Parts: sequence; C-alpha cells; structure tokens
Amino acid sequence: MSKLDLPAFQKHLSAFAFTPLFVEVLGWNHPAASERDWQIDQLKAGTHSTYSRRMVAELAGVAVLQVVADSAWPDESQRMAIWRHVSQRHHENLIIFTDRREDPGQSLWFWVKRGKDTSTGKPKATARRHEYFRGQPVDLFASKLHALVVELSELDAGGRLPVLEVARRLAAALDVEKTTKRFFARYQEQHAALLQAIEGIADERDRRWYASVVLNRLMFVWFLQKKGFLNGGDYDYLPSKLQESRARGENRFFGEFINALFFDAFARPEDQRSAQAKTLTGRIPFLNGGLFLHHKLELDANRQPRVGTSLRIPDAAFAGVFAVFAAFPWHLDDTPAGNPEEINPDVLGYIFEKYINQKAFGAYYTRPEITGYLAERSIHKLVLERINVPALPEFNLPAIQFDSVAELLARMDTRTALKLVNEVLPSITILDPAVGSGAFLVAALKALINIYYAVVGRAGMGASRELETWLRGIQKDHLSVGYYIKRRVVSDNLYGVDIMEEACEIAKLRLFLAMVSSVNRVEDLEPLPNIDFNILPGNSLVGLMRVDEHEFDRKQDDLFKPPFRRLLEEKDRKLDVYRHTAADFGQTTDLRVLRDDIDAEMNYAAGILNELLRDQFEVQGVKYEQATWDADKQGL
Repeated sequence: MSKLDLPAFQKHLSAFAFTPLFVEVLGWNHPAASERDWQIDQLKAGTHSTYSRRMVAELAGVAVLQVVADSAWPDESQRMAIWRHVSQRHHENLIIFTDRREDPGQSLWFWVKRGKDTSTGKPKATARRHEYFRGQPVDLFASKLHALVVELSELDAGGRLPVLEVARRLAAALDVEKTTKRFFARYQEQHAALLQAIEGIADERDRRWYASVVLNRLMFVWFLQKKGFLNGGDYDYLPSKLQESRARGENRFFGEFINALFFDAFARPEDQRSAQAKTLTGRIPFLNGGLFLHHKLELDANRQPRVGTSLRIPDAAFAGVFAVFAAFPWHLDDTPAGNPEEINPDVLGYIFEKYINQKAFGAYYTRPEITGYLAERSIHKLVLERINVPALPEFNLPAIQFDSVAELLARMDTRTALKLVNEVLPSITILDPAVGSGAFLVAALKALINIYYAVVGRAGMGASRELETWLRGIQKDHLSVGYYIKRRVVSDNLYGVDIMEEACEIAKLRLFLAMVSSVNRVEDLEPLPNIDFNILPGNSLVGLMRVDEHEFDRKQDDLFKPPFRRLLEEKDRKLDVYRHTAADFGQTTDLRVLRDDIDAEMNYAAGILNELLRDQFEVQGVKYEQATWDADKQGL
C-alpha cells in the first residue's frame, strides 16, 4: 500500500497549491503546457454563461481541473453543467471548484459517478462532493485522497497507469455515500450477516451482543487508520491486512491477525509483543485500556482466551464489513456535532440507540446540542459555586463573585486559575445514571476541557510565572497537553451506569475516541486509561440509599473477611492502581488478573448488599421478582 507524505500533503492542501499536491505528493503528472494557464470557456454558444478553468494535473488521460465560475459560487445545476462541458474534452475528470483564482479560501472537489438507473436502465450521473475550507484540519481529506497516491514502481515505461486503474482509484477516494442513516441501514445488514457467521456462541442473544462488540472494535480501528495512526500512516490498514491474511490461507484473519492486534499489539508495549504479533500487525501504538482485554464472551469456562479456537469468524464476514466502511467518509472529529456528511464518533450513539428496542428500554438518540446544553449548565453552576466566595470584612477580604463561567475565564487571576485546575475541576464527579451510549459524558468532557483549555491558553501567553510552571510541568511529562487533560477528566471525573452492558461498552469506546481525537501525531498518543470501573452495568433505580456497616459485617459468613470499611478502602486502592498506574503496572503484571480480582471483590460485596436490600424490601412490604429476559427482548 502506497504511503502518503502527510506533512507535505498538509502544506500544499492548506495553501490550495493543487499542482504540487498532485505531482509531488500523490505522484501524478504535470499537465500539458497548453493546459496550465487559465482559460475561459462558454457553456453554450451565444450565452454569457462562462467559467475559468486550468488543468493542475493528469494521469493516463484523467484530468484534474481547477474551475472558477465567473458568476457567484455555482449551485448544483451549474456544477453539473460545467462537468458535462468539461467531459466533452476530458471524459474522466475531477473538478476542483474554488471561490477565486488567486489565493482561494474555499474549494469543492466534484467527481461524478457514471452508472445506470436500476429502474429504467438509462445512464445515470451521480455527483460526489467534498468540501475543503481554509483552516480546516486536513486529516479527513488525507484519509480520502491516499487512494490516489501513485508510486513510480506502478508506472509503465511511459510513466503512465491504465486509465481504468486511475478511474478506479478516483472512485475509491471519492465515491463515498453520506449521512448516518445510510450508514446505519448498511450497518444493520452487516450486523445480521456477522451474527450468522459467528461460530462458538450458542445463545443468540450473546451472539448478537458479540457481533456488536466486534463491530465496535472494528469501527475504533477504522477511525485510527483514517487518522493515519496505524503502521506508518496506512489509511487502508484493515483491508490490506485482510488481503495479506487471505494470501496466507483462508479464515485466519480473526484467529491470527485480530487476536494479535487487539490482545497483543494494542495491549502491550512494543518491546513486550511477540515476534509473530509484530510481523502480523506492523507498527501499532500501545494503547492499553480495557477495550483490549478479552471480553467475557471470548473466555472459556476456565477463563482462558478462545479467540480463533472455539470462537471463530470467517474472512468473508470481515470483507463485507470493510466494504461498507469504505463506502463512507470517516473523520475522528473533535467538534460538537461534527460534519453530518461524515461518519464521526457520534454515529456510535446513533447506531446503539436506533438498533435496540426503544420502547422496551427507553433509549432514544439525544442530539449533541441538547446534551451539550445540559452538561454545560450543570457543570458551570457547580464551578461557580466552588469558586465564588463571600466577603470576609473581619479579615479585610473582598468577595470573589462571578456571574458566569465566561466572566470567570475572562477575569480570573492566577490564584483563581490555579484553584480551578488543581482543586475545583479535579474534584467534580459527574455520574450519568442511565449512560446509554455516553452522549452526556462526552458533552461533560467537552464542557470541562473547555475550562481547562482557557487556563492553558492563559498560561501559554505568560500570564504569570506560577501558571507557566504548571503548564511546563505537564509539557515535561506529556507530549500532548490536550490528550493529557482529556485523559485526566475521563479517569477522574466521569462515571456512568446503565442496565445494558452493551451500552456501557459503547460509552467507554466513545470516550476513548474523544481522547484520541485530540492528538495529531501518533507519537503523541499515550496509553488509554482503564475505565472499566468508571462505567458499569447496573440498575440505578433499585439499591440502598446507605449501607449499614454493622449489618453488612453481620451478613458475612467468613470470619476471615475484613469488615465493610476495610473492604471498601481496599477496593478503592486497587481501583486507583487500575485507573492511574495501569500503563506502567500492565507492563509487568497481567491487567486481566487485577481486573478480575476487583470484579471478584465487587461481586462478593454485591451479594451481601443484595441480601440487605431484600431484607429492607421485606420489612417495607415491597414485592419483587427475579428479572427475566422476556420474549419481546429476545428479538433485540
């Protein structure tokens, strides 16, 4: 797979230097000298409808042209008219519309897919549009255009490729569908196909759950590859590895490659990976995180991994999934709602909350604008309560009073800024009792980091020596300040509970993606935090308001078990180790052992707490029954 020179790509695209972009970075040819200068074309004889064009590159007769309409920015009908006119001269083409000839600030890349209408059999032209504006991050365009990279070794003696191959690459780069709804429809098809392909899970409900686990993991990796973070910037990493696996033999991708990628490459530092994993996966960042510990459905009765042995998935299932993923533009977007024409992390929430039975579980998609508003209002109120201080006349201390967080961030002095980042923000605990796919926690993350970033910005401008020292301390230990702040917030501030285990998994995945989105270089990526115990399955509506320690201790049937208070302290100590030192701890100790130990202690305590709850129910005359999976929910 050809590699894209990302720094050069960024330099030329951001400068709208299309000829250097195509010739120097993508490996295309210079256009003929007669085509390089601006020319004016008339759409129809005898009319004043004109446009300016110049060719910026070509390959095998496929032309790339920059076009400026002489009137206003062209609408869709005008763009199609210009395309038809250009196609008379250059049958295969890519048109880059810009707002002006010199120093443009806006571009629309326009490619038309030719085909036939399935109902009439008549020729059909379907336009694909991709916008790029000055100042926009280039990683989305890089993930699209990497398919156009041409190596010298691929050219014939005349320096050309077959025209059909160039047309195929244009289609691979630009023939992408849009909208989350279309993606969801095709996701459903692949989920159903994967469900049938999984071997080794008899229960259909568990098999359905595991199909979602696999697809969620694959989407996570797809986002990473489109960010250029895998194997030296391979934007086609997963399909390439599937092709390599099939060359070694059929149906080895899941048991060999996926097993090595998730549970060796992502889960271990490079110097601790097996030689086989290094060969299979290539250069992969160490990410850690509970996502890369075996799921309980991947363990046998003795809690030993069974991926590739008694749990199998054929290659054909992955080929279908990757074909669907490749048909859409992906962008690991850090903006509140992203671009609706791209697949961004919000799609995980949309899929989950559309895919389950909404009437049975009360799960509905909440737009980011709403969750953002709710999170911001809640967090800002809490921050102001902890920052504002009444006057103390007896000590000659004036009141500290801010009416809004915006005012706080504009007027805060060094003392207040340090109090924010060292005391107030770290002490905030946010719990979503029905976390769903994590929409509210993602919104809360953004609300908190916006406050952190304001302090970082002030420190970076040299507002005070104390703030500079605080910022330098972070920069000394962390390559990306943004990633460090997100990691800290996710580890220490955000918690969630949901009655569905699958919801908890997706919520954690969305938080992981939110962290990765803040990093622009793979070298700046640090291991993900372990947040398995920040977001847990459970019923938020049923439980004890407080725990009677004496009753808890009386219920214990093991004299050697420590009392409730010590159990709680030991559990908290282990959780702190698991969350904050797991990146180092996991290098010499199996994180699964630590996680299972915490799980065992929590399950032991939960058994006693359930007995205490049952006793209270009986005293109060509350009727209850064992939860069951009814017939309606079996179809989920």
